[in-house]
Amino acid sequence: MQGRTIQIFLPFGSPRGIRIAEITNRTVQAIYIPRNQLEKAAQRVEVANVGVYFLFGRNEDDAMPQVYIGEAENCFQRLKQHNREKDFWEAAIVFVTNNNQNQFTKTDVKFLELLSFNEAQKIKRYKLKQTVPAASFVPEWRQVDLHDIFETMKILISTLGYPLFDEIRQTKETDNVEVQKDNIFYCKGKGVEAKGEYSEDGFVIFEESEMAVETSNKIHNYLITIRENLIQDQIVSLENETYVFKKDHPFNSPSQAAGIVLGRNSNGWMEWKNAEGKTLDLLKRKNNQV
Repeated sequence: MQGRTIQIFLPFGSPRGIRIAEITNRTVQAIYIPRNQLEKAAQRVEVANVGVYFLFGRNEDDAMPQVYIGEAENCFQRLKQHNREKDFWEAAIVFVTNNNQNQFTKTDVKFLELLSFNEAQKIKRYKLKQTVPAASFVPEWRQVDLHDIFETMKILISTLGYPLFDEIRQTKETDNVEVQKDNIFYCKGKGVEAKGEYSEDGFVIFEESEMAVETSNKIHNYLITIRENLIQDQIVSLENETYVFKKDHPFNSPSQAAGIVLGRNSNGWMEWKNAEGKTLDLLKRKNNQV
């Protein structure tokens, strides 16, 4: 990936408040709006433009965060409507153009809405809180432009803290042996085996990994809650008396991931080992000391 320069403007001075982000040589900009600052957003004319928007939130009973993707001719008015009618969201990101002479059309944003929905559904990082958006007719030449704009949207939305379109797994089965040896780790015990990688997300457990059915009496309650949510959301399913992951899934830390797999409190830095038996601690901490 090539380097990018991203400009983030704080219109009200707070780094945790409303933020406007853009890649300096692009015409699309992202406006991040915490839900509790929605009325402040009324002071920004950008938010009243035609655009596509994302509502982000999390339900404590779900293993995955949630997102709603929509489009509107006046994004601020639509967000006010969602503020009255939808409970789950805590922040919104609105995408509009930063060029008054070249604003999005209604057809543009409907195309971007569906494209965003399809990509989010493919990546499976977030639970989608909606039905499939309607398709719109867009000429081929404009589709090329909108796909290019979408690439900018993917970078900006991740920069603002929501990796909705980022691939969960970074190490591929097609990577060479040395790459896999250094980046793929295994956790074994209690008759189960899991495979995953250490990444920006913390630790990602790969699809087809196993999770123990039984848990230790001393396991932390928060690990029990996470396991229950994984089962409820069908991220794992029971097969031959063992839970099996049906998709790649990120966890906050190697220890959390190991605890989930083994059903007990665990030091993930020591439990996760590569194919040669070297621990995650040795390869990713001690070998990387400066």
